[in-house]
Formats: sequence, structure tokens, C-alpha cells
Amino acid sequence: MTIACAVPPRILIADDQRDLLDALHLLLKAEGIAMDAVTSPEAVVDAVARATYDLLLMDLNYTGDTTSGREGIDLLARVQERDRLLPVVVMTGWGSVDIAVETMRRGVCDFVQKPWDNAQLLTTLRNEIEKGRTRRRTEALEARALDEARRIQRKLLPATLPQIHGCEIAASWQPAAGVGGDCFDAIAFGTSRLSLSIADVVGKGIPAALLMSNLQAAVRAFATETTTAGELCQQVNRILCGNIAEGRFISFFYCTVDTEQRTLTYANAGHYPPILIHADGSTERLSTGGPVLGPFAEAMYDERQIAIVSGDRLILFTDGITEVRPAGVEPDDPDHVEFGDDALVAAAVEHRACSAPILEARLTSAVSAYAGGTFQDDATLMILAVD
Repeated sequence: MTIACAVPPRILIADDQRDLLDALHLLLKAEGIAMDAVTSPEAVVDAVARATYDLLLMDLNYTGDTTSGREGIDLLARVQERDRLLPVVVMTGWGSVDIAVETMRRGVCDFVQKPWDNAQLLTTLRNEIEKGRTRRRTEALEARALDEARRIQRKLLPATLPQIHGCEIAASWQPAAGVGGDCFDAIAFGTSRLSLSIADVVGKGIPAALLMSNLQAAVRAFATETTTAGELCQQVNRILCGNIAEGRFISFFYCTVDTEQRTLTYANAGHYPPILIHADGSTERLSTGGPVLGPFAEAMYDERQIAIVSGDRLILFTDGITEVRPAGVEPDDPDHVEFGDDALVAAAVEHRACSAPILEARLTSAVSAYAGGTFQDDATLMILAVD
């Protein structure tokens, strides 16, 4: 009985016994399964790097007189680095419960003892080939869905930022998983007024992105020239409370800037307080407001108006900026040290004389350098520079 599929399966077999490889070739050829044969760990790694296989059938021992299985166990990690979806079946004449447990723990699908039973071996191969192909199909569909979601989400964010008389705006948005829960927006009201908003949806991936799109739509619906910052937060919160899953919430900041009146009016819904840096290097944090959006339908949001002058710089950011950690350091590692709020403030003060795009680039560069170029969470940064 052969495996029925549009493309005949092809597997890689690794063993140092030539007669065994010849026997497997005859057995598999009759089943419509093509095979490539290699006799060393290095050849396995090279073959997996060059081609995509439906399955790897591998021995655990390659050096003469070795029976520990250590060579094969070490090889597994190298194979998985190159193809994490490749099903692996281990075959050895020196099996033990301990070796079987360790290989299965490291991701091996099944364990076959030499000498094998032909029918049992073929059944194992058929099952693992089909499961492996299903995993690859599923991942390909998910990748296409994620790519489509990424394109949609990027279209929802402003392609260009509005510029009004008397100030300059710059922003960067870096989702950790292709799509994410961070968002920002800027809406112009004439030539001297605009609104800025930034938000962070709890969670990552497509669910967070969907909630982010609902938030953006609500903000765009309620943001008008006459809507105050506190009113907008209340209206958006009421909408979201009826459409948000239990346990999810959004931190949100909204402000309006009037360059004629030289004022900034804001409300903060549980978001990291933006940093206002004055030309003399002094700073203040914008924290007035209320709770995060989502949990409390009747929440009220205070607002505050402050004066802005030439040389002021406003930095809005999400926690993916300040909570980034060095590459390779896990959150529970004793050496886990985040970039931190103080470091962001210090860098912003140091470069406060820069234009909005240059200040954004320098802050992003500082954070990226600290993290080794890898952001572990969605990271968004907005800069408003007052002329």
C-alpha cells in the first residue's frame, strides 16, 4: 500500500551502515517514498540546509563503537535550528528508556528499535509524514493570514503624519509579531491645531490587532475640533466596554495641540505618562486622566491644559520602548535589566535640540542598540517638536 498524495514524499535517512541504507531504499521505493541517504551528522545538517524533507529517519550513533546516543541527541538541536517543522523519527540498535525519553523530550516524533518490523516502520513513517505535512500546511496558512493582517494594520496607521504651523511630528511603530496591539494617530484640525493619540492593547498578535483597529475607528469617529480630551476618552471607553473581551484593556493617551494659543490639552487613560521636555532640560510627566479603557464603562477622565513654548519636545511611547531588555536575556533571568524610563528621559534630554525626525531616530537607535536590535514587545514612539 502506497501513501496517496499529490507530491510523493521524500525523506532523509541518516545511518552509518550502508547495507541498512540499501535495505531501506528497496523497502521505501516499493511504497512510493523517495529517500536521500547520508552517513554522518555533518551530512545531515548540510542536506537539511539544502532541501525540505517530509521526514528525517536518523540513527543516534555514528562513530564506531559508540552506544550512548549522544551524537544523535546533539544533532537534533542542529537539525531543529534549520527546520523546526521537520518530523524526526529515531532508529537505533542501542535503545534504552532513558535515551527514548530524552529524544522525545527534544522533539522526536517516534522511536524505532533495530532490527525493525517492516509493517510497523512503514506505519510510523506514513503517520509522521502526514502529520508533518499538515503542520507545514497549517503554518503556511497562518503565515499568509498574518501577512494579510500586517498589511491591513499598516494601512490603518497614518501613512504620513500631518504637519501644522509651529510644530513637527515624527513616529515609529515596530510590532513584535508582525501585527500587534500598539497604535498611534495624528489628526489635523486646520493649520494650527491637531490631535495626537497613542495606545497599547494588552496582548499581542491578531487578537490585539483587531482590538486596536476598533480603538482607531472609535477615536476617528469621536475626534473633532470641539471634542475635549476628557470627553473623547469617555466616549471611546463606553464604545469599547461593550466590545472588549474579559481580561483585556487598553492604555491610551490623547491630546490636542494648538500652536496659535501655544497650549496642549490632554487626558491619560492609564498609559505610560508622556515626557514633556523643555528647552532648558527640565521635564514633566503627563499623567492626569483616569483608568485604562475597557473595564469600567462609567469611568470619568480628567484633563489638563499646559503651555508649550518654542524648544519643547513631547515624547509619547509604549512599554515596548522602556521595557526592552538585552538580547538573549529572559524576563526571569537575574540579570534582566530593562532599558528603563530613566534612560529614555536621559536620552531625550540629551538630544532635545534635535528636530522631531532626528530625535525619534536617535531614541529608537539607543533602545535598539541596548536590545541588540531585537524588540521583545510592540514598540511605538511619537515625537512632537514645538518650533
